[in-house]
Parts: sequence; structure tokens; C-alpha cells
Amino acid sequence: MNSAAKEYWDQYWRSKEKPDAVSAWMFGDTPDALAQKVISGKKTATCSAYVLYEKENEPLPEVNEYSIVLNSSEEPVAIIKTTEVALIPFNEVNEEFALAEGEGTYEEWRHIHERFFKEEMSNAGLPYSNEMLLVCERFALIDVKGGD
Repeated sequence: MNSAAKEYWDQYWRSKEKPDAVSAWMFGDTPDALAQKVISGKKTATCSAYVLYEKENEPLPEVNEYSIVLNSSEEPVAIIKTTEVALIPFNEVNEEFALAEGEGTYEEWRHIHERFFKEEMSNAGLPYSNEMLLVCERFALIDVKGGD
């Protein structure tokens, strides 16, 4: 976590009991637009490729974990809290979840994510599959940096 994210995290919790752990990251291939959708309330879910967690030996997200959302300049813009985590094959993600990602219609979500995951798998030297497991997360917006 960079110093700006740490400072934001510490400042947010200064008068409350601070959780032990937090991660800081940016969304997908359009982090600024997606961060703005989180701030506006249009985006309340996200997904990632399960196989990449395995490859990097990273723990899966868990319910009640906090994250700092970063923009493309790696500046903190918001704090979110994970409310649900499920492993779902790409081709079984339902419309309701896709719409919660805030990126348009179900068909637009499928197109955007198929392109994204094909590129992500290729970059990782892994095969893309329509049945690949996704880590599907729902989250709540906790704070907006500079917000009232």
C-alpha cells in the first residue's frame, strides 16, 4: 500500500477502532471510470479470475474485508467493504450480478468481461475459457475521500 492510501486509511479510522487489515487496488482496465461508478453507487460488485489468485498464491477476498479503491494515478478515492464472495463460472454469472457491476446491460457486461479476461489470461500465459471460475464480490461503499 502506498503512503497516500495508508494516510487516508489511518485518517478515516482515527476516532474508531481500526480493522487489522486492508488492501489497496484499482479496478480493471479503466480504473478511473470504474472508481467513479463506485462513488456514484452504480457499481456495487466486481469479479476477477480465480486462477490468478491460485497462480499468485493470493488469498481470496473475504466478507467484511476492507479495500481502498485507487485511481489510475494510484491515489485513494474510496473505502469499500466486501459483503459477499462467491465462485461462479463465467458463463453462469447472472444478469443481476452483471448489472451490479455498473457497466451497462448484461450483454455489454459479457462483451467487456470476455475481452478483459481473454487479455488477462493471455498476459498470464493461461488459457481463457467461458467456464473459468470467477471470484464474484459484492461490496458496500464506506467512505469517499474528500466526501462529506
